Amino acid sequence: MSDDTTGGAPHKAGAFDIRNIIGALMGVYGIILALAGLFGEHEPEKTGGVNANLWTGIALIVVSAAFIGWAQLKPIVVPAEVERPDDDPTRPAPQRKRPPAH
Repeated sequence: MSDDTTGGAPHKAGAFDIRNIIGALMGVYGIILALAGLFGEHEPEKTGGVNANLWTGIALIVVSAAFIGWAQLKPIVVPAEVERPDDDPTRPAPQRKRPPAH
């Protein structure tokens, strides 16, 4: 009896897609910077009159949304099975033992 419920069908990378991880990190940093720009001390003389935290936070949130949207629109499909490569004699890794030929 087989416990294989996927039927050999490929599945999506989901949360393990690097674009989701990068998008989430940029989003968190963007939210923190945007909140610092809105509620923190604004020192326009240091940035030439621009609220740098707010604008950088907004830009990070936009880039984060782009990364997460990209991962949703073009997901990475993981194949159900991957063929093992043949042994390469030039590779420095140890070779698998093959049964003797008759």
